Amino acid sequence: MSTRPKILLVEDTLPLAHTYQEYLRAQPYDITHVETGGDALDQIANGSPDMLLLDLELPDMNGMEILKHLSDNEIPIPVVVITAHGSIGIAVSAMQAGAKDFLVKPFSADRLRVTVANTIEAAQLAGIVAEYREEIDRDSFGDFVGKSLAMLNLYRILESAAPSDATVFITGESGTGKELCAQAIHQYSRRARGQLVPINCGAIPEELMESELFGHVRGAFTGATQDRVGAVEVADGGTLFLDEIGEMKLDLQVKLLRFLQSQEFMRVGESKTRSVSTRIVCATNRDPHLEVREGRLREDLFYRLHVVPVSVPPLRDRENDPLILAEHFLGLYAKEERKEFDGFARDAAAAIVSYDWPGNVRELQNVIRNMVVMNPGGEVPASMLPPQIASLAPGGGSAGSLAPQTTSMPHSGNTPGAMPAGNAPDSIRPLEDMERDAIERAIELCDGNVRMAATYLEVSPATLYRKRAKWGETDPSADLE
Repeated sequence: MSTRPKILLVEDTLPLAHTYQEYLRAQPYDITHVETGGDALDQIANGSPDMLLLDLELPDMNGMEILKHLSDNEIPIPVVVITAHGSIGIAVSAMQAGAKDFLVKPFSADRLRVTVANTIEAAQLAGIVAEYREEIDRDSFGDFVGKSLAMLNLYRILESAAPSDATVFITGESGTGKELCAQAIHQYSRRARGQLVPINCGAIPEELMESELFGHVRGAFTGATQDRVGAVEVADGGTLFLDEIGEMKLDLQVKLLRFLQSQEFMRVGESKTRSVSTRIVCATNRDPHLEVREGRLREDLFYRLHVVPVSVPPLRDRENDPLILAEHFLGLYAKEERKEFDGFARDAAAAIVSYDWPGNVRELQNVIRNMVVMNPGGEVPASMLPPQIASLAPGGGSAGSLAPQTTSMPHSGNTPGAMPAGNAPDSIRPLEDMERDAIERAIELCDGNVRMAATYLEVSPATLYRKRAKWGETDPSADLE
């Protein structure tokens, strides 16, 4: 299929139409010519071109009617209008109606080529910007919540991995959301209509693990009073999630490897071979390479499972996500408890972002749930948070504190990092505030052009977009205009 830009030329004067086509013959475009506005609307309805070269004076309608049709129906086709000499006012009206540029007859071949090339390039760049805007605006995926770069990267990996049947090996600290990864992979896969069956390999007694996976027949062992269907069979047509795969005993790892190679298994106590179509997703909070080196995880099984590696970032590496998650959980649990909370005070928000969250999202979730249960509602100050978190707030987390975020200064005789006795000089400002002033001043001097400002500041544009989004004073997508 051709990837050349498609141009629709609407011109009722055939000699002129042939001339324009000849001007563009050597250019990498596919050009379709029509003579009337009605034919142009039919072409647009049957498949939008990448660009419209539109003569305003047509035998059946005025070209302005076509511009209005595009605008009313939100059809994003860039239009260059062609008008006669002495009709500049009409051309200006066409620009106000949505045209991207205009050409006044007669015009040269070079003028046409440059105008067409610039218009198509601008449209392509706008498409890239729209995709980028959608990407940076994303704040969730499946049941994940967060918009940090680490999470956006995770979302891209999960989107790519989900449609495949390849096995996925998820790593990450406890509480980061490895099971949410498995749920998202299943949800966006072709197997979504099947079941997602989770098995915690560390929570099931060793002697029952094989039966849990593959099932058993009546009488297979003491207590087996009836046939039982195993997880691999329940997940037929769906996904089996093996959490904490490193806890599985070596002899059972051999049987799992055999199943992965053939998708065939036998229930415990049965000689009949059964076949299924089950996708495997596994996870561990350990270093799998270390587990292999120390003999707790079979190397052949590891490489059979480690087809698509996915690493879930810890919460401390997720920029401003702790506050986004805290607000999400606050709304969720307040609704459950039938209470009204008005968000986080400035000191509480600062403490939540500053804390390292060693227990990751699970710890944050428990902190917010406890806080909602134990308090009546209203705005949440840092004093409602646990002491180890509240102590990170400006002013130490005292009740209702809205103290300014002044920089702590070491002082002899004081605890390192504490504010010295007396007030800090007014001329000392937080480094973050000074950085913010410098960035906003640079953007102002560059007439709002973030990319140009980033060049002068010798940082990437993405850094400025992230910082401005964190400050919350501007929509990060607006900077991409």
